[in-house]
Order: sequence, then structure tokens, then C-alpha cells
Amino acid sequence: MKKLMNDLHTGKWVCGFAPEIGEMLRTTENLCFRLNATAPDCKEEREGLVRRILGSIGESFLIHSPFRCDFGKHISIGDNFIANFNLTILDEGMVTIGDNVFIGPNCGIYTITHALLPDQRNEGVMKAAPVTIGSDVWLAANVVVLPGVTIGDGAVIGAGSVVTHDIPSHTLAVGNPCRVLREITDEDRVESIG
Repeated sequence: MKKLMNDLHTGKWVCGFAPEIGEMLRTTENLCFRLNATAPDCKEEREGLVRRILGSIGESFLIHSPFRCDFGKHISIGDNFIANFNLTILDEGMVTIGDNVFIGPNCGIYTITHALLPDQRNEGVMKAAPVTIGSDVWLAANVVVLPGVTIGDGAVIGAGSVVTHDIPSHTLAVGNPCRVLREITDEDRVESIG
């Protein structure tokens, strides 16, 4: 199993139908099911389940249900993380998320890709590439982040975007495929609230 995971993490093509992978997927799916069936008022129980599912997560976080991931242990999240409803992370590759990250509803972060030829795909041929999301990032609603992408610190990804390439720090990026619109500057500061 260690070799298979190492091959996935180094971008090699592997057989995703290996029994060990199926067992790991089932274990995590059961934990996610328990998390999603646990009432929001049961804060300690929910936090304990999240910590069992993920590789690591900071002190302060809020993950609304439903939440789904493949392995969980390949996900590392910093402090002050907020994920709205229906976040899906396919973490065959490593997923690293910094501090102060907000993720809107219905977002997906994917590290896995399958073979293009049907016969190979039907045999389970797949490979993974890591995803890195820096600190102080906001992914608005319905954002999809594809394998191998890095999103820099302070970036904002607009609703409905499909992120296919790296996004530089402190930029506003939108669209399908996602493209940088402009830099985020102090001119974007909200003057007053309330």
C-alpha cells in the first residue's frame, strides 16, 4: 500500500481498483457519513470526527455538512478554516490549505485524473497531482479546483470558476477556465460597516 500511495503522490499512473484503496475509501466514507449525520449542536463530536478524517487541521474551523472526501489523511488545513455546505475533496494527491481560508457552498477540490482511453479507464488507470491553496484565500460558490493547481495567498476565486492553472497571490480570478481579472489592492477595502 505504501508503494501505491507513493506512486500516486509522485504523479505515476496506478490502478485505482486495488483492494487497499477500496478499503481506505470505505473507511473514510463511513466517517464522513457519521460526520454528516451528526447535528450541528454536537460541536465536540463533530470536531472529533473531522480530526479523525483529516490529516491535520488548525485549532479553529467550521465545516458545514455535507462534507465528503476520499482518504482524508492527505488533507492538511491551517487555522481559521470555514467550509460552507457540500465541499468535496478528492485527495488521492496531497491537498494543502493555509490559514484563514473561506470556501463557499458546492465547491470541489480534485487531485485525481483518469485515463482518457476507455479500456484503460475501465481498468482503473489513474494518477494524482497535488493541490495547494495559500492563506487568506476565498473560493466563492461552485468553484472547481483541478489537479496540480496552486492558488496563491490572498487570492479570490469568483463563483462558478473552474481553476485549471495556477493563480497568483492577491488577485481576483474568475471564469471557465479561470483567469486573472486584476490584482487585489487597498482600493478594494470596504470603507465602513454597520
